[in-house]
Amino acid sequence: ERDVVSWNSMIAGYIQNGHGDKALSLFRQMRCKFVKPSKVTFIIVLKACTCLAALEDGKQIHADIIKSGLESDVFVRTALVDMYAKSGNIEHACQVFDKMPERDVASWNAMITGFAQNGHGEESLKLFCQMQQGYMKPNHVTFVSILKACASLTALEQGKQVHAFVIKNGLELDVFVGNALLDMYVKCGSMDHARQMFDKMSKQNVASWTIMIAGY
Repeated sequence: ERDVVSWNSMIAGYIQNGHGDKALSLFRQMRCKFVKPSKVTFIIVLKACTCLAALEDGKQIHADIIKSGLESDVFVRTALVDMYAKSGNIEHACQVFDKMPERDVASWNAMITGFAQNGHGEESLKLFCQMQQGYMKPNHVTFVSILKACASLTALEQGKQVHAFVIKNGLELDVFVGNALLDMYVKCGSMDHARQMFDKMSKQNVASWTIMIAGY
């Protein structure tokens, strides 16, 4: 007899190996066996929906979450925001985010990233400002997403302000943040700033060089 932990481990294993469809199939088998999903189960299986952009499956799992009384959990809600946003349903992502009784940095990141990935760069910037006003400290994921938004809007001045925040938070040496800064400066047409940033980077990877070469 398998308990919920055993099912969770197997479902997570499929996702980690790129088999989101098998993870969802196993989740359905679990439900047919009347095994009650845990908070962890829902977070894992929502990740499968996110990877597959399986919006309809995600909506059904959302309904299961409500029935299970786990909708108010911050980690579950963050997974829902991420699933809806990455499936292109930004409206549902906003609804879930707005109703969250509490938010952590991952919740803010999911929504900021969702706006940026769905072509709503201005909304990303507004939400980043709200995050700052709420005294929530951003992390490297926040900065990568918000710099993508600045790049998509060719918003150089906002990008420079974000760069100042990056320095203030001690994340300028993070290679992913550094590459996001390079990309922002290049896409905003400021090659001088991009070159300065590139030369200051303690470590450049293939992406760093590719961004700079493409810029020239």
